[in-house]
Amino acid sequence: MSESIEAVFKKTAVKYEDVIDGLKEKFGSDIIKLDVHERFGGSDENAVQSRDLWVSVNLSAFRPFVEYLFKYDFVNFHVISGDDTGENLELNYHFSLFQRARGGRIGVTARVSVPKSDLSMPSIFDLLPGSEYSEREIREMLGVDFVGLPNKALIFLPEDWDEEIKPWRRDETGPSIDLVRELE
Repeated sequence: MSESIEAVFKKTAVKYEDVIDGLKEKFGSDIIKLDVHERFGGSDENAVQSRDLWVSVNLSAFRPFVEYLFKYDFVNFHVISGDDTGENLELNYHFSLFQRARGGRIGVTARVSVPKSDLSMPSIFDLLPGSEYSEREIREMLGVDFVGLPNKALIFLPEDWDEEIKPWRRDETGPSIDLVRELE
């Protein structure tokens, strides 16, 4: 009697521990911090349904880090979130590695700190074309230049927007008080 497809997938699915070990081995000191967040739910509320890895990685290792994720499975890009933390902009790239077995999804967030003195970041558009709109959004809202991104046109701000003003920044490049209105 042959095994069920589900049983085969469970045997071959990558375990999150293997991803962690592989990342540590491959990137070593380029990993600044690595945390695991477990998500619970399903019929057994105490059962772990998925895990998210939050990995702070050096900027120089970011692109190889993303390329390395393809070793484990197809990489699903979700979104880039960003924050102005003072001297740097912090970018969070949210991905998933999907396994076919239930509970096999592994979320990966790659956190990168980009210094305001050099707001340049390698684009991942050629690896994951779905990243285009997030990269364009981060470019117009925070001022990061994505090297290799073919289309850098504005997508949310009006065409006549002064591109020196970055709406999500908390420094002198952010909107002046006369551009901010009170909500009623």
